[in-house]
Amino acid sequence: MNRYSKIINKIKREIVLLKARPCKWGRCTFCDYIEDNDRDDKRIDEVNFEVLKNVSGEFGVLEVIDSASVFELTENTLREIKKVVEEKNIKRLFFESHWIYRNRLDEIRSFFKVPITFKIGVETFDNDFREGVLKKGANFKDYREVQKYFDSPCVMVGIKGQTKEMIDKDMEIIKNFSHATVNIFMNNSTEIKRDEELVKWFVEKYRYLEDDPHVDILFEITDFGVG
Repeated sequence: MNRYSKIINKIKREIVLLKARPCKWGRCTFCDYIEDNDRDDKRIDEVNFEVLKNVSGEFGVLEVIDSASVFELTENTLREIKKVVEEKNIKRLFFESHWIYRNRLDEIRSFFKVPITFKIGVETFDNDFREGVLKKGANFKDYREVQKYFDSPCVMVGIKGQTKEMIDKDMEIIKNFSHATVNIFMNNSTEIKRDEELVKWFVEKYRYLEDDPHVDILFEITDFGVG
């Protein structure tokens, strides 16, 4: 597994994939990323400290992801990230958090004392599909509720059961955010399956997002270079 990479298009940044404690939610039907979780803090920190040694500060921007939320990282790992931020002159951070932590984001902002772009995996703004099928545990009804807390929604396309209309609406909604990530779903070990015809339609219609500086689009799950 590759845990360090550089994103050299759009918002240039270094990115690290760290280990974390088990996801507090952990019930999403499409997600098998949680297999990277660990309950041994010492083992988690050993992996993360080694990964963080790769950070050079080249772009002044660092994205930190894990198989859960930033709140599932250990205290030692958080302190090590802060040390890297200070030593490598990092001016901006990207973190991801689940909806359940929306009222605690300022804790992370206060700890790091640099601007943070908070991502959230909403997967879709269609509430029925997000909660009824994907079991996301983010029961908001309107994108403006997300805007109150988060800067950058992550949406997923190409899942059986999604419709073109649902995706079109999601693509319109993400224009209201300063940044967004679009992931094309890849089959994994879960029961949720990819809709190849829907993916083909999406890629043809929305290929232009590759040139949108405000949207990261992942045609493959490893397009960020980690995973």
